[in-house]
Amino acid sequence: MLGSILCTFLASLVIGIPIAVALILTVVIACLMNPALPIDGIFIFKNLVLGLNVYAILAVPLFVMAGVIMSRGGISKRLFNFFAYFIGKLTGGLPSTTVATCLFYGAISGSGPATTAAVGMMSVPYLTDKGYEKDFTVALVAVAGGLGVIIPPSVPFIMYGTATNTVSVGGMFIAGILPGLLIGACLMIYCYFRCKRTGEDKQKLTEAYNEMHKAGFLSVFKESFLALLMPVIILGGIYGGIMTPTEAAAVSVLYALILSMFVYKTISIKDIPSVLKESVESGVPINLVVAAASIFTRCLTLLQIPQEVTMILSGFFHTKVVFLLGMNLLLLFVGMIMDTTSAILILTPLLLPLAMSLGINPYHFGVIMVVNLAIGFVTPPVGVNLYVASSFSGLNVMTIARKAVPFMIVFFIALMIITFVPQISTLLLGF
Repeated sequence: MLGSILCTFLASLVIGIPIAVALILTVVIACLMNPALPIDGIFIFKNLVLGLNVYAILAVPLFVMAGVIMSRGGISKRLFNFFAYFIGKLTGGLPSTTVATCLFYGAISGSGPATTAAVGMMSVPYLTDKGYEKDFTVALVAVAGGLGVIIPPSVPFIMYGTATNTVSVGGMFIAGILPGLLIGACLMIYCYFRCKRTGEDKQKLTEAYNEMHKAGFLSVFKESFLALLMPVIILGGIYGGIMTPTEAAAVSVLYALILSMFVYKTISIKDIPSVLKESVESGVPINLVVAAASIFTRCLTLLQIPQEVTMILSGFFHTKVVFLLGMNLLLLFVGMIMDTTSAILILTPLLLPLAMSLGINPYHFGVIMVVNLAIGFVTPPVGVNLYVASSFSGLNVMTIARKAVPFMIVFFIALMIITFVPQISTLLLGF
């Protein structure tokens, strides 16, 4: 039964059927092949609704909406100016500033593509004007945008917490802090050595730095303070026990709206319908996959597929080290052909039981899974960040992908460190 389900699902993807439809189609075919399954049309419709009737999932469209508002509101530019004030003049300073902005923006939006779009549309023209190669800067933003799903709050962490039913979303947010900072630091180190080797236009950088310093620190800080305060409010509320992640998502929407409309005045009332439309266009596909995955997971459970997969994999992965290496390879491949939400909802129920049986902390495993899939944001053919970066830069997707290879290697090195030093993920949790 496992083979037929896998073949049906993969065949559906190959011929171009959307993932949500492919999941439902696989369930229907599994039912036809096994009449003993208590699944019919009513069961499928009922579970489609119940799959979305989860409080934590409400945070997803809310964080998506907050990301859209912040992108329209020019918040990323203020964050960039703040970090550039301190490190802009250093070797590789402006590329490193872009990474820092992606880190901070990711701590607001929770989305890789949203981070890539918001930071990229602002930073790529600026860095190109300062003498950096366009394909280098676009590739940097595409890869650094993946930090948006590792630094909390993170939509994939919400999906992982929902899929496990045992791991708290707030705990996953805490587990992602140090890994996200580690990856960001590795990317900055690469930017330093790359710019030291290839050289920079020091005159243009000095002029930009001096111009920024004319206004003085207080002016730059005043302009960016409220944007910097946003993740403090969101994450402080969650970790302080004041808000749940879902409530924090609602607060992020309200705060971003107030900031953009009444403080920065970059969004007006007439922009609200287009903001809502963009939010719906981005959020609905995610929710449809979540609903379809809940039926798929229920079908797998009834067929006892997780137990079967655990038995098969345990025959290959006898030790924790071999399992972790095998899972990294599997997840890197899956990230190339499947979107992050679908991969987490489908693979978590299959892989987590075996991981826990080998003594792997579920929070650590969740971080490994999301970091692997974050690399998938810049690997063809799915590579969502590549398409986002291509849309605002005009560069070919494969051109960006080729230029992103060195960054991906650095990302992979950080992944190996995170994989085999579990304390990076669990230290702040007290494990």
